[in-house]
Amino acid sequence: MPPTSEGGPAVQVRRALPRDADALAELRYVFRNEQRPATESPEGFVARCSNWMRPRLRGDSRWTVWLAERDGRIVGNLWMQLVEKIPNPGPESELHAYISNFFIVPAERNSGVGTKILSAAVAHCRVHHVDTVFLWPTQRSTPLYQRTGFEIPADLLVLELREGKPR
Repeated sequence: MPPTSEGGPAVQVRRALPRDADALAELRYVFRNEQRPATESPEGFVARCSNWMRPRLRGDSRWTVWLAERDGRIVGNLWMQLVEKIPNPGPESELHAYISNFFIVPAERNSGVGTKILSAAVAHCRVHHVDTVFLWPTQRSTPLYQRTGFEIPADLLVLELREGKPR
C-alpha cells in the first residue's frame, strides 16, 4: 500500500463483498453498542447480522456498502440503499439514496477516513442520477455531512413509531 503523509499505510476505500459480512457485522455491534448497551451476545448478534448482510453485499442488491481498510483491517463502513421513486413524466430523477450505519472505528476518527467513504457514496449517487440523499445523523457526525453539502430540509416530515415515543 502507498504510504500516507505520516509514513503509515494509506486507507483504501472499496465496495464491500459478501466475504466481508462477518467483519461488517462485528463493526455493527461495536457501533450500536456505543449508542446503547446491547442485549444480545456479540457472537449471537454477529452470526444473525452477517447472515442478513451477506445477500445484501451481492452485486444485485439495492444496498451498496463501502468500507475503508488500513493494513488489511476494516476501519470504517457506510451502507447505502437506493430507494425507487414512482415514475415521473418529466426530467426528475426516480431514485433517492438512504445512508445508514456509517461508522468509523474510534482510532480512525477525524483522520479523513469518513470523508473518503462519504465521497465514494456521493460519487456513486451522482453517477446513478440520485435525486436526494437522506440520513439520520448523530450530533457528532453532523459537521462531516454539512462539509459535504448536506442541509437540514424544510420540507420533510417524520413519524417515529418506535415504542416509548410519545404521539
